[in-house]
Amino acid sequence: MTRITLIPGDGIGPEVVNAARQVVDALKLGIEWEEVAAGQVAVPEYGEPVPEKALESIRRNKVALKGPLTNIVGEGFRSPNVTLRVKLDLYANIRHAKYYEGVRSNFKDLDLIVVRESTEDTYAGQEQMLSDDVAVALKFITKKGSERVVRKAFEYAIANGRKKVTASVKPNILKLTDGLFLKTAREVAKDYPQIEFDEVIIDALCMRLVLMPEAFDVMVMPNVYGDMVSDLTAGLVGGLGVGPGVNYGDDIAVFESVHGSVPKYAGQDRINPTAMILSACLMLRHLGYSEGADRVENAVATVIREGKVVTRDLGGTAKTSEMTQAIIHAL
Repeated sequence: MTRITLIPGDGIGPEVVNAARQVVDALKLGIEWEEVAAGQVAVPEYGEPVPEKALESIRRNKVALKGPLTNIVGEGFRSPNVTLRVKLDLYANIRHAKYYEGVRSNFKDLDLIVVRESTEDTYAGQEQMLSDDVAVALKFITKKGSERVVRKAFEYAIANGRKKVTASVKPNILKLTDGLFLKTAREVAKDYPQIEFDEVIIDALCMRLVLMPEAFDVMVMPNVYGDMVSDLTAGLVGGLGVGPGVNYGDDIAVFESVHGSVPKYAGQDRINPTAMILSACLMLRHLGYSEGADRVENAVATVIREGKVVTRDLGGTAKTSEMTQAIIHAL
């Protein structure tokens, strides 16, 4: 019996998480879910968006499937997503961007991975007002933080049959912080001679991704750059609706879609569940259920390719629940 922490989250989270849960349950693998609250939905009961009960559950089970958590822009609590990553030391946020036949995209057969450091950089949350008219944010980059995320990128590349890792920062301007990340990446790369290593300045990387994304494979970078680039790569293969992801610590893995909570669409049964279902697919592979993961991914690919029961962003008219049932049927 495998027990997994389940966090429905905010906005559209409960709908897409429920879709992923239904697909996994259809495999009849004997997985048991431990549901806990996090996000804005947890505030009335716990007084905070990331309660200790949720953290304890994840620490105990080591694996979680998490829906998106709403972050109120410019006010309120610190981002609950950042809080969760920092408190559990989930330092590597890995986001996949893979093309599936039937998705509207100019780039066929694309399969990219962005590995984003997710506990440091300006996302560490160290901001302050120097005066009424001046705000400042501190950028934190450490050798330890850089080394472990770059090493994770190489290990992930090896485990997934990848051939190249690209480090991307802005060391020509941020010579100390980004310079430290790049220097560390070069040192780590020496331990993996079987994997090709190169480095590209972040703005050049974005341009080249738009022009010739097939030149890249696995990309690793600090927090802010990784957040932006992973959205860019998702756009190359059809959008955030098909983008799965995972947050890794040393012994904990939290799986989530790349997209946010989109509160305005909550409860409307219209959101594409693909990203969360593919995140569950990554989770199954992590747990050793490779055959089940293959079945899920093949079912998703079949439904998208046929295009008969897909949501609006994929060119159809199906509801979330209808597309979910089509995927289960395709299993």
